[in-house]
Formats: sequence, C-alpha cells, structure tokens
Amino acid sequence: MSVSTFSEPAPSALLLLGRGVDLASERGVECVGGLPAPSDPDLVERARAARAALGSRAFVLGHHYQRDEVIEFADVTGDSFKLAREAAARPEAEFILFCGVHFMAESADILTSDHQQVILPDLAAGCSMADMAAIDQVEDAWDVLVEAGVAESTVPVTYMNSAASIKAFTGRHGGTICTSSNAHVALRWAFDKVGGVDGTGKVLFMPDQHLGRNTAVQQLGLSLDDCVVFDPRKPGGGLTAEQLRDARMILWRGHCSVHGRFSVRNVTDIRAAVPDVTVIVHPECQHEVVLAADLVGSTEYIVKALDAAAPGSSWAVGTELNLVRRLAAAHPDKNIHYLDSTVCFCSTMNRIDLPHLVWAMESLVAGRPVNRIVVDADDAHWARVALDQMLALPGY
Repeated sequence: MSVSTFSEPAPSALLLLGRGVDLASERGVECVGGLPAPSDPDLVERARAARAALGSRAFVLGHHYQRDEVIEFADVTGDSFKLAREAAARPEAEFILFCGVHFMAESADILTSDHQQVILPDLAAGCSMADMAAIDQVEDAWDVLVEAGVAESTVPVTYMNSAASIKAFTGRHGGTICTSSNAHVALRWAFDKVGGVDGTGKVLFMPDQHLGRNTAVQQLGLSLDDCVVFDPRKPGGGLTAEQLRDARMILWRGHCSVHGRFSVRNVTDIRAAVPDVTVIVHPECQHEVVLAADLVGSTEYIVKALDAAAPGSSWAVGTELNLVRRLAAAHPDKNIHYLDSTVCFCSTMNRIDLPHLVWAMESLVAGRPVNRIVVDADDAHWARVALDQMLALPGY
C-alpha cells in the first residue's frame, strides 16, 4: 500500500495562528487567534449525536479550507459558490450550517428560500479580503470615477469573496459577480458591454487585485500597463483622472492573506529540491508567482488536477494548507508538497472548529437557532441580480 509522501513544514517554520509574524509578506501582519488542539473523542461523539438528531432538517456545508474534524461532518465540500448553490438545491433542509466564512453564508442566504435558516457556527469567521472593500469606500470610489468622467464606461465585476453589500452595489450598477473559475468569462462579458476588450471601456474589479490582473493579462490579452490599482485609503484612490481615463482594468487594492504569501522564491526553491515537479497555484497569487508556475486555477481546478494526476508524479501546491494536506492524504501515490516552507493558516476560516459546530448543532436540536445570517432585503435583491447575471454567463 502506498504511503503519503507529504511532509509538513518544520514546526519551527510554521507561522501558527498567533505565534508568528512575517512582515515581508504582502499581508504584512501577524496571524491572529490560536488553533485549538484536536478535539477529544467525547466532542466527536456529541457531534455525531447532534448530526443524527437533526437528520434531513439540516444540511452541512464544508469549505475546502476547513480542518478535517469539521469536514468529517459535512454533507458536501467545495468552494464558496458551489456550496451556496448546493444549499439552494436543498429546499427541504430547514437549516443550512455553513462551515466557511461570513460572505459565503451571506451568499447562501441570498440563494436559499425564505423558510430556510443559514447558520454560521462562529460569527467571527470573516474574510480579510472581503473586509478590504467596505461599502462606503466603494461608493466613494464610484464618485471618483464619476468625477473623472469614466463611470458611464465602467462596469463593476465583483469577486465572490465579497460582502453582500458589495455584491448589491454591483447589481445596482449593471455588473456581475465572478468566481476564480469564470473570471475570464465575466470580464469578457463586462468589456463587451462597453465596446469590447479591444475598445476603451473599463472594468472596476473588486476586491482581489491579483485575480483581476492575472485574468486580464493572462487570459484576455491586456497588458500590465492597462491595469491600475485603486487604493481606497488614498484621496482619489491614489490615481489621477488621466490614469483612470487611460486604464482598462481598475483594480481594487485587496488581496488574500494566504495566497498573497507565495513568492517566486518559493517556486525556485521547490524546483531545485524536487525534480520534475509541477507547480500549481491559485490565481489569487501575485502575478509574478502565476508567471513562474506551471498551472493556475481555482480551488476546484486544483482538486481535479491532483485527482487526475499520474501516480508517482510530483506536485507543489500553492493554496491553503488544510486543502493541501487533504489532497496529499487522498493521493498517497503522488508526491505532493506545500509550495511555501512557512505558512499561516486562513485564520478566519479556522475559527470554524468542532466545538463551535457542536454548539451550533446542539442548539438547533434544542430548538434555539444561533448565529443566523440574514442579508438586508434590498441588498439581497440587488446581490441576487448580480449573481443571476453570473449564472447567465456563457458556460456557467
């Protein structure tokens, strides 16, 4: 029987939550919080009992980046939008327990029926990227585009990793939502609304600058010079009216704290250490990392690539460590490495631990729903407009 070749970064190299700092990374902040110790058997038994008591009344969703002890109780695993759609496809479930982060639970609430309740086991499970675009900042940015005379020729495209209020803004302004899987289709649709990719129209892409830049340059053929970064912390976004008029992609200054860590040095080091390694990274990585990699794709793309890989092949994966661990365990016949030698887990995703999930399920069993996620009705309407536009895109 094959034995997994996956090797953890040395404990001394791990940037465990609350136990390290790497100011040289793009994230440039300390990891916060602490990873709980593995749950004791009694807690696992309580989880099983509560899950059995809820039965078909509850549907449990587990994002790929969740820890194994949570994934064990998930009915479905996947990326954020896949899970929201899975929730919408279960109208018989009274409760949707979303083991992910806040914006994902919001999307599930928007797409499910009014009689269903979406539960987030820990309300502190947010997303640093989503938090980088607040609605007042986005509305102020649009005013800047109006003053520069470019708003009428600009279409907003918002990444799924965003708050419901930002999705609603996008719907109100005739834009669409995208995932990392269909960002190129969404961008092409947006440009077609304002004269095409070869025209002069613009896209305001929020909140992840890297996904927007990588998609525009690598898949639509635009240049880096066509892209500018709008910094909401600076007057006018730190851009002149002329820069805004000349730009094709107006990228929000946001990023993923996990994927932003990977560097070209990581790619160089793994190639030197592992012969014939295939480097596969997420498009939320920085542009130079994407250029240095062999394959680039969404979380689902990475999962499918490893599933289809030949036995004995070597891979270095640039995405969240919980998923890379799970892929290595699922494919012991493949030589799977984590791309970085140090790592900060997705700190907010890891707030959903088994104690919180057990508490949420036992509360439901007792008839006391906790941590329900409810999106404002007007925001839900316009966010649904933007999401429906995404679902209408070719190939979705």
